[in-house]
Amino acid sequence: MTNPILSDWNTPFEIAPFAEISDDDFAPALDQAMQAHNAQIEAIASNKDPATFANTIEALEAAGEELDKVLSVFFTVAGADSNPKREELQRDFSPKLSAHFSGISSNKALFHRVADLWDRREELGLSDEQVRVLMLTHRGFVRAGAALQGDEDARMQEIKSRLASLGTSFTQNLLADERDWFMELSEDDLQGLPGFVVDAVRAAGQEKGTNGPVVTLSRSLIVPFLQFSPRRDLRETAYRAWTARGANGGITDNREIASEILKLREERANLLGYDSFADFKLETEMAQTPDRVRDLLMEVWDAAKTRADMDADILTEMMQEDGVNGPLEAWDWRYYAEKRRKAEHDLDEAALKPYLQLDRMIKAAFACANRLFGLEFAPLDVPLYHPDCRAWEVTRNGQHIAVFIGDYFARGSKRSGAWCSAMRAQAKFPADQAPVVINVCNFAKGDPALLSYDDARTLFHEFGHALHQMLSNVTYESISGTSVARDFVELPSQLYEHWLEVPEVLAEFATHAETGEPMPQDMLEKVLKAANFDQGFQTVEYVASALVDLAFHDGAAPADPMAKQAEVLASIGMPQAIGMRHATPHFAHVFAGDGYSSGYYSYMWSEVMDADAFAAFEEAGGAFDPERAKALEEHILSTGGSKEAEDLYLAFRGRLPGVEALLKGRGLIAA
Repeated sequence: MTNPILSDWNTPFEIAPFAEISDDDFAPALDQAMQAHNAQIEAIASNKDPATFANTIEALEAAGEELDKVLSVFFTVAGADSNPKREELQRDFSPKLSAHFSGISSNKALFHRVADLWDRREELGLSDEQVRVLMLTHRGFVRAGAALQGDEDARMQEIKSRLASLGTSFTQNLLADERDWFMELSEDDLQGLPGFVVDAVRAAGQEKGTNGPVVTLSRSLIVPFLQFSPRRDLRETAYRAWTARGANGGITDNREIASEILKLREERANLLGYDSFADFKLETEMAQTPDRVRDLLMEVWDAAKTRADMDADILTEMMQEDGVNGPLEAWDWRYYAEKRRKAEHDLDEAALKPYLQLDRMIKAAFACANRLFGLEFAPLDVPLYHPDCRAWEVTRNGQHIAVFIGDYFARGSKRSGAWCSAMRAQAKFPADQAPVVINVCNFAKGDPALLSYDDARTLFHEFGHALHQMLSNVTYESISGTSVARDFVELPSQLYEHWLEVPEVLAEFATHAETGEPMPQDMLEKVLKAANFDQGFQTVEYVASALVDLAFHDGAAPADPMAKQAEVLASIGMPQAIGMRHATPHFAHVFAGDGYSSGYYSYMWSEVMDADAFAAFEEAGGAFDPERAKALEEHILSTGGSKEAEDLYLAFRGRLPGVEALLKGRGLIAA
C-alpha cells in the first residue's frame, strides 16, 4: 500500500492530504525518503563526468523532494498539534536527520566537486543568481565541517547529532511544562477581570476539561490576566509559574540541557577554527561581529533603561497608593502599567478589544497586501491538520501565487509563540512551484475571537513573513523566501507591523464585535498616541534577553548558564521589576535549535531597518505609495537570499540607517 505522504498529492494546489495521513505513516515515509535522498546524493558524488553546475549544484537542488514532503508535514503537526506519539517520533527523528544531513555535508567526494566548481567559478559562465547559489553551497559545506578530517570529522558528526537531540528535548520539556500547568479560579477570583479575559479563562477551562475557569501558560491568556487581575497573590502565582517553565526540576528541567548545548556549540566552533560560537555564527550575518551586535544593543539599552527606571518610580507610587508596601515586583508591572495607560491615555484595553476582532484583523492584513502588491485572497475548503486551521488561495491578476494557511488559536498541543513556515517554498527549478505558507499563532479563543493590540501586531508581523515567502521570485529553492541572513529575516515582518498603525486601516477594519460600528475617532487617536506606551519595559525585557544570548556564545561556554545569566543582568543594572522576555530554561529561540543562537539580537537589528524603511513610504506618497511598494517587492520581498542583505537594503533605500530611527520610533528619544 502506497504511503500517503509519499504518493502524488492529488489535492487542490497539492496541499498535503492531512486527512489520509496517520502518525503510523511518518516513520516508514522518513526511512524511505532518506534512502531515496541518499541514492540521489551518491549518484551526484560518484558521477564520473567532470563537475558542472548542472550535474552537481542543480542536481543537489533537485534532490530530496520526497524528504521535503515528509519533513514539511511532520514538523508542521509536531509544532502546532503535537501528541505523545508525535513527540516520540520527533525524539527518534532528531538523531536520524542529524546523521543524514551530516553524512551529506561530510561527503568528501561531493565536497570535492563543489569545491572544484567554486575554484573555477569565473570560467563557468554562470548567472549572478547561480554564482550566489554556488557560493552559499560551498560555504555551507565548509561551515558544516566538510573540510575536516579523521577524528575531527567524526567528532563534528557526534556534536551535531547530540545537538539535534538536545534541541528536541528542550522543546518537548518546555511544551510539557506549558501544557501541564494551570491554575484553577473560583468565581470570586474573576472579580475585576474584563469580560474578554473571563471568556478566555472559561474557554481554557473547557479545553483543560475542568469544571471551571483556569489560567494557563499561554501568553495570550497569562498576559491579560497579569494586566487586569487585582489579586496580587494570584498574579504572583501565575507569573512565577510562567517564568519557571523549563526550571521546575525533574525530567522536564532544561538547565543542564542548556549547559551542554553551549559547551557543544563552543567545541563545534573551535573545530572549525573560530574563537567562539558567536564569531562563527555572526560571520554570515549583516552584523558580522559580536562587537557590532553589543554596540547596537547597549546603545538601545541605555535609552530603554532610563525610561524604564522613570516608569518604575511612577508605578511604585501607584502601587503604594493602593496600600501595597514594598518594592514593585515583576507580577505588578503589567497591572499598574495598564492602570496608568487608562489614566494617561484614557485607553481601556477592555473597551478597545471588541474593536480588534480576529477576522477583521485578518481582513485588514489581506487588504493592505492588496493595496500594496495587488494580492487577492479567496477562502479554500480543504482538509487541514486541525479544525482550527483555515486556508486561502492567493492570486494576482488572476494568476495563482500561493496558498496561505492560518492556524490562530492556542491549544495544549501547540508550542507557544507565533511563527511562519513554508510547507513548500517558491522555486522555478527543477519545475515551477508556488509556495504553501502557514502562520501559526496562539490567540485566545472566543465568540468572536478578540485580540489585544499586541496580538494584532503579532498577526501583522507573521503575515509580513508570509509575504516574504509568497512574493518570492527566484529560480532556486535554497535562496527562496526567508532564506536570508538571520538579522535580515525580521525586516519584512517588523516592517509590515507599521500598516496596522495606519489610521485609515484601523478606521476601516477596527469595528465593534457587537454593534459593527467603526472605532470612534477619539479612541483611534488614543490608540495611536499610546502605541509607544511602556516601551521602556518592552525594550528592556527584550534587550536583556539578547545580551544574555550574546554573552552565552561570545567566549568560553559558561560552566553554569544560570549564574552567567545573573552576572549579565547584574552588570547592566537590570531593573528588579522587569524579567527577561525569555529566561534561559525557556529560551526556545536559542536552545530549541541553532536558528537564533547568538542571533536573538536580530529583531532589533531588523527594527533599525524597518523604522527607516517605513519612513521611506511616509517621505514619498504615504503608507500605500505605489512606487515604494514596487521597490519593496522588487528589492526585498521577491529576491530571497539571491544577494547580500546589505545590498538588498541599499537597493531599496539608497543608504543604511542608524539607530536613531528605532529610538524615535519607540519613543525612547524625542522625535
